[in-house]
Order: sequence, then C-alpha cells, then structure tokens
Amino acid sequence: MERLRGLLQTAQQLSPRPSQSIYRRVEGPHQGRLAEEEEDGEEGAELAARFCPMELKGPEPLGSRPGLQNLIPWAAAGRKAAPYLVLTALLIFTGAFLLGYVAFRGSCQACGDSVLVVGEDVNSELGLDSHQGTLYWSDLQAMFLRLLGEERLEETIRQISLRERMAGSAGMAALAQDILALMSRQKLDHVWTDTHYVGLQFPDPAHPNALHWVDEDGTVGEQLPLEDPNAYCPYSATGNVTGKLVYAHYGRPEDLQDLRALGVEPAGCLLLVRVGGTSFAQKVATAQHAGALGVLLYPDPADFSQDPHNPGLSSQQAVFGHVHLGTGDPYTPGFPSFNQTQFPPVASSGLPSIPAQPISSDIASHLLRTLKGPVAPQEWQGHLSTSLYRLGPGPGLHLAVNNQRTSTPISNIFGCIEGFAEPDHYVVIGAQRDAWGPGAAKSSVGTAILLELVQTFSSMVSNGFRPRRSLLFISWDGGDFGSVGSTEWLEVPSPHFPHPQGYLSLLHLKAVVYVSLDNAVLGDDKFHAKTSPLLINLIENILKQVDSPNHSGQTLYEQVVSTNPRWEAEVIRPLPMDSSAYSFTAFAGVPAVEFSFLEDDQEYPFLHTKEDTYENLHRLLRGRLPAVAQAVAQLTGQLLIRLSHDHLLPLDFGRYGDVVLRHIGNLNEYSGDLKARGLTLQWVYSARGDYIRAAEKLRKEIYSSEESDERLMRMYNVRIMRVEFYFLSQYVSPADSPFRHIFLGHGDHTLDGLLDHLRLLRPNDGSRASKASSSGLVPGLSFQESRFRRQLALLTWTLQGAANALSGDVWNIDNNF
Repeated sequence: MERLRGLLQTAQQLSPRPSQSIYRRVEGPHQGRLAEEEEDGEEGAELAARFCPMELKGPEPLGSRPGLQNLIPWAAAGRKAAPYLVLTALLIFTGAFLLGYVAFRGSCQACGDSVLVVGEDVNSELGLDSHQGTLYWSDLQAMFLRLLGEERLEETIRQISLRERMAGSAGMAALAQDILALMSRQKLDHVWTDTHYVGLQFPDPAHPNALHWVDEDGTVGEQLPLEDPNAYCPYSATGNVTGKLVYAHYGRPEDLQDLRALGVEPAGCLLLVRVGGTSFAQKVATAQHAGALGVLLYPDPADFSQDPHNPGLSSQQAVFGHVHLGTGDPYTPGFPSFNQTQFPPVASSGLPSIPAQPISSDIASHLLRTLKGPVAPQEWQGHLSTSLYRLGPGPGLHLAVNNQRTSTPISNIFGCIEGFAEPDHYVVIGAQRDAWGPGAAKSSVGTAILLELVQTFSSMVSNGFRPRRSLLFISWDGGDFGSVGSTEWLEVPSPHFPHPQGYLSLLHLKAVVYVSLDNAVLGDDKFHAKTSPLLINLIENILKQVDSPNHSGQTLYEQVVSTNPRWEAEVIRPLPMDSSAYSFTAFAGVPAVEFSFLEDDQEYPFLHTKEDTYENLHRLLRGRLPAVAQAVAQLTGQLLIRLSHDHLLPLDFGRYGDVVLRHIGNLNEYSGDLKARGLTLQWVYSARGDYIRAAEKLRKEIYSSEESDERLMRMYNVRIMRVEFYFLSQYVSPADSPFRHIFLGHGDHTLDGLLDHLRLLRPNDGSRASKASSSGLVPGLSFQESRFRRQLALLTWTLQGAANALSGDVWNIDNNF
C-alpha cells in the first residue's frame, strides 16, 4: 500500500492543473443568476479536491507530454497495480453509494410531511438574502411569516366594509377596479377579469314585498310593517299566498315530521321558521315538499350568544339569504351566462315554487303571540318576549312577494403566479367580494386576507421564491346569490385564461385544490375546517405550525386537542352547499377547504344583515380581530406553500377508503332486510376493497420511487389530483344533477340517496322516514327493487372507476369483483 500511495502522490504532482468551469452567485441587478468563470491556480487546485473530472483520451506517443519520461521506469509497476486500484475504487464507491442511499431514505421516513423537497431548478429558489442558494421549507416558512403584514389586514377589512358592494352596483364596479389595479402592481405573471351577465333577483321599489293580516271572512286587512323593505330572499317565487300560520322550529324535515306527530299539518299553511340549522334554501325546499304555501324566516335570540357583554342583533333586523337550492345562475343551469348568448329557456330544479320572506324578531314575536294550538316542545322554545311558543295554526296571513329578475353584470378578478415545474397545475384560492350590507365578516375579512396573501407571495417572488405549481388568486362576485361568480367560472371557456385548454368544467385536469376564505372570522373560540377528506392530514400538519390567536404559547392544534383529543371530531366538517368551495368539489371534482373561526359554536349574529359592520365584528372579538385574521392568513399561506411547492402532492388519497367504510356501516343495518329479498350489498364491499388495494399499491410505488424523477412525480401527481373527480357519478347528466359527487351531492346517484331508499324498507320507523323525506323522496313511497338495483349498480361502478383511476396503467386494473 505504501508503494501505491507513492505512485498516486507522484502522479498528482506531475499532472497539469486544467482550467475549471465553476458557477457563483452574481451580485447586483443580476443577483440570483449563476455566472460561469474560468479560474486557474490556487482556486482551481481547491476545486480539484472536490471535483474529479475524468477524460477519456486515445493513446499518445511516448514523450509527447512533459515529465512523462520520468514516469517510464514506473510504468511496469503501474500496470501491475492497476487492477488493485480499480477494484479498490469500485468497493469504495459501492459502499459509499449504499450508505448514502440508506441514510437518505431513512431521513425522509423520519421527517415525513414536515420536509419540503425543493426543486432542482436552483435559479427559481435563490433569495436576495440567502447565500446558500436553496430555499427549504423552514426558509420559505420564515420568509412568508416575515413578509405577512398584520397592520395592513385590519385597515383593509375596515376600508372594504365601508364600501357599497352589492353585486351589480356602481360601488362594486369601483371596488373591482381598485382590486384589479392593486393586483396589477404586484409581481404576478397574469392579471385579468371576466364578466358574466347573470339573472339576479332584487326587490321592486314600486311594489315592495308586504305581509297583511287576513280577517275571518278572508278579507285582506291591516299590513304588518316590515322594518327594512330591502330585506328579501333572492330567487323566491313571486306572487300572493294566503293561509294560516304554523310555527315549525328550524323547518328541517324532522321538525315537520314532529309537527305532524303533534297533530299539526303544515300543508296549506304559511310556516314561521327560525334562521339557523340549515340554509334558507333547504328550509324553503322542505316546506314546499311538505305542501306549505310560503315561508317566513326570522332570527331568534336563543340561537345567538347569551353573553351580556357581547353585542347582539337588533330586534328590528331581518336576515338576508337566497333560497335557490343550488349554486350559480339558476336561469342557465349547467351553461355559462354571457351577454346575448342564446340558451334553451330552462331554469334550475332548485328554484322554489313558493314565496319566502325574511322578517325581524319583533314581527315574529308579534305573530307568535297570536298562535293557538299545542305548546311547542321544550327544545323548540326560544327567547322572544312571548311566554310560550305554540305551534298553531293561528290567524290568516297574506304574503305578497314582488321581487324582479334583472340581467346583471358581475366580474371576477384573477391574478396568477406561474409555477416553474408544473405551470399547468393550479392551486386556487378565492374570496367573495360582494355583500348585502356592510358584510365585514361575510366578505371584507376574506377579501382583505386574499389581498394580503397576493402582496405577501408577490414579495416572496421578489425574494427568489418560485412555486413548482401555479398559484391562482381569485376575487369572486355574486357570492351572496349562491356562489354565482365561482360557479359560472367553472361552467365556461375563458379566452382570458393564460393557458386556454377548453372548458373550465374540465378543471379537474388543472386544479390541485381550492381554498375558500369566505366566513373566515366569525369569532375566535372554535376553529372549523370544512373540507374534502383528501386534505385532512395536511390540515393537521399545518395546524401544528400556526400559533393560536387567543391561547398564548399554544399552537392551533394544541388548542384544539386540549378541548377534545379527537381533533378531527372537533375541527373537521363537511362542505356546506352555501360555500363557494362546495361547487369546486361537488360540481367540478376538485378537493376544497374553507376555514372558519367561530364564537363557541354560536351563530355569528350579524351575518347577512345590515349590522355586519367592522365595529360590531371588532367588539365581538374584543379587539382580537387582527390576531385572528392573521392566524387565518398564516394557516392559509403555509397550506399554499405546501400544495404549490412539494414535489409530491400532500393529499391523502387513501382517506376515502375510510369514508366508504363509514357509509357501509350505515348500509349494513339493512343487510338482513335485503337478504330476505334476495339482494346483497356485496358489490359495494368489493369496490371499496379494490379502492383500498389501489391506494396501498400507489403508496408503495411512490415510496420506492426517486423524488428527483420529475416525469414520475408528475405522473403520480396527476393520479392523485384526479381522485376527487372520479367520485363524480358519470351516469347522471350535469345539467339535471350538477352536484354529481356520490358523497357530497344530492339524488339517487349518491350514497345518502341509496341509504334513504333503504330506509323505506322500515316505513314504521318515524325517525328514518323523516330522514328519507330529506332527500326528496315522496312521503308514502315504498321500496322499489328495480330502483335499488340501479342505484347500487351505478354507485358501485363509480367507486370501481375511482379505484381503477388510482391504479394508473390499464394493465394494473382489476375488475374481477
């Protein structure tokens, strides 16, 4: 070995030092780029110690290089030592490779989701203040938190809440121009707007809505004063109805079932129902289904915080809310709403055929005092001035609703930061901009957080950050009318989109996730995430990174588990239909999430009223509004970084196996009834098994793959992205059933629809019958075997299709079930 070492030292001394090409950071205006330089001498010697370039050359004549003559005596010894040198080098190389590989895989397993694997494009990740070159997760997190501004948030919320923002108004048009100008000043690659002409309902100033007493002989008598003539229910049926009044609690299916059990028939009456529990649209649809003539909706003080230190809703205030059981423009369901476009004269099946009108608690108290009949159950009692709530029926009422439909322009505003590796995959974040009234909590907070995130990520771009996938920021119009702006965008082809790919109803090919900022701050005691199951694990990880806004020294996750160790039960909720996120998942098949801080599980009293002001929101949170809004911004921003910059999308595609299992648990209750009829649920069990096996197989493939393989990572990401989409039933028409998602949608094609049909096997069970009626089943309808077989077959093939899509290549698909 001493002889070999001597040979190597002599060779190093005699070999020339060739010029080396190295790269260094260029300071000044071209900072962040790499420059190539030629360096010799000492610097080249230092580099040679780290890099060992090897040239393959042909044989040279003896004596053609200086110093070679001195090596000729050693030639024979060198030839004898060459095999040992080669063998030694191979052994060292192999051992080092295996050691490095094991260490690398072990470190990734230990870090799990907390590690952000940055891209190989160093150019895209060089920061102004970073001399190391590469931005890791901790660098990006620190940069984001440093650039996020709490002071701007509070002032922006206040300023926006002072502006008129009713969809279609001049004030809304002015605000849209201001937001467009702000986005245009940022480091965004694309900024644009699109305009839709949609059918919106507004009150008729010449013929305001009215409520009158009706005398015993049927004569329309004294008018009850409606304190705010501008309070109304968009998309209510218009016309006049007369009937006796019945109190129906929240107007849910089970409430109407209880009414009948207590001897009060809702059919042919006007129903008085409380705000809360379900959406306005669901209340009216349930009342219509029960045969009611119309609906009056009022806010009961019992549904809001009883803390005397908290501000409360005025007793003269009515609550605004649309009654379309769906989203988007109900006069062009499934079609885009553009000016002068000619579509068939169709209307959404979710439009009600009975009128609805909001009233104040003062008017409701006056009506309740006139009711006769049975005393309402204890849990139905509220906190109005009357002593006891009775069910009725009471005196006759005449309701006149004269809303008028108007073709109204609405504008969505877009800003995009293009990704460097997957620019055609979008992480979408949006917030409603319009509001009926001041809308501080409804849309000012969300819009302010959206604009703050735009400015923060723009500053990060200036500091060297570039996401792997594109970030798409959107300010929506028409949200108060049922997410009209977002749904219309999902329905149409847009020539303004930076990468036109046809209809955006094919958004599942492009969108990774949608994050909604609507209703983000309604309190500060509880935190809820209404989300797709695919995002639950990622949300848990991010909650551990964000400080609680009102529990010093705790993260949001620690705050949650201190109340309930089962954090999912405390935080996770299904997506509601009145959220813009709902359309993305139930209609377009894109996983979505909406974050909300709440006041101890109580309703925010001012939502959708003229009292939803900055001052009331600030008082309710006792000055903590900036801190809570900042927490939402931090949570959302870190979620966006993970979704836009991880090599592999952090979506838990195996979660839906657990969701199916929970539904199967409900279906199993009826297995005996089905067996007696010669029927079975085995198909559903088999499809779930295939899905779980496909998810596990994909996990193993990903684990055994190299994250540096960009082509392979993109292939996996595409399969993960489309999981949600394949839970949209391919066997129903989007025009007839736009919400085709088998877990979130409505109708026979859903798992809930199948369960509701199975409940008809036990018609004497009142609680089950009321649940079955909630799905739109006609009362008295019996179980139909042919219908059940069709439901089961279509559901099974939707589940099987999701399993097949997750399996990937066609030769990996197994349909032997």
